[in-house]
Amino acid sequence: MKSFSLHNGDQIPAIGLGTWKMEDGAAKDAVSTALEVGYRHIDCAAIYMNEADVGNAFVQAFDNGLSREDVFITSKLWNDSHKPEHVRPALEESLKLLQLDYLDLYLIHWPVAIKHGTWLPQSGEDFIPIDEIPIIETWQAMEECVSAGLIKHIGVSNFNIRRLEELLDKGSIQPSTNQVECHPFLPQNELFGFCNSNKIQLVAYSPLGSGDRPERMRGESDPNLFEVPQIADIAKKHDKSIGQILLSWAATRGTVAIPKSTNRQRLNDNLAAAEFELPVEDLETIDDIGIAHRYVHGKFFELAGSPYRADDIWS
Repeated sequence: MKSFSLHNGDQIPAIGLGTWKMEDGAAKDAVSTALEVGYRHIDCAAIYMNEADVGNAFVQAFDNGLSREDVFITSKLWNDSHKPEHVRPALEESLKLLQLDYLDLYLIHWPVAIKHGTWLPQSGEDFIPIDEIPIIETWQAMEECVSAGLIKHIGVSNFNIRRLEELLDKGSIQPSTNQVECHPFLPQNELFGFCNSNKIQLVAYSPLGSGDRPERMRGESDPNLFEVPQIADIAKKHDKSIGQILLSWAATRGTVAIPKSTNRQRLNDNLAAAEFELPVEDLETIDDIGIAHRYVHGKFFELAGSPYRADDIWS
């Protein structure tokens, strides 16, 4: 299985299973199937509200002989737990639901803070300006969890270069990963280059365009990654699916990808995609598509009275 090295030499599998938007018990079946067919990287988060289901899948797999040490498991700190005193309890709750003793990777989910106990903000009053809870203070609390043996690696999600520089300058532990939306419409070239030069592994969420994303994240004319003639031609040339070409594009350039699927055949196809390396000419063709688009735009944080703007998150 193809993998990439983190800054300390530990390996992270190139293809993982994303569990965002898995509801109504689907998470347990999907994770169980994924582990059966060979996945060794599972991506979770408190806000996905399904960690108990995922944990049941882990218990079943480990009882059936799979070694915990062979599975790379990620979860994420939600926005309501940025205060240092809330970090470890949030982590311990995820560990309890996932039925694990430790995580391989724990991420700050967004550089956005909201009031404790708030899952999805409903008004500007639910937000806390980020300078009132500096990211470095949250990071230092996560570092303490590493020292306590509860986490092997810490990283971030949806961070721009400026935010990463702050952690590199002030943190004692370097970020292992930065998980961001990434696909041919949003290749994140500048951020990708910065991460590579600082030994931060880029992890791509929504690598297939997140066609089932919530309505609040949809636009009236969002382009479709599966309707690009150049990508379809490359898929036909190599006798691959379009989804496999999109994942192969990620893995070939050195990006970890965490596509979501609950279908056994697509799980198999997605996992196999990382083993196929796209030729340089195909990478160049994809680079020249000429379509730029972000699906997870962040405007859902722009409620009236909110101190956050999507452009500030990404820029």
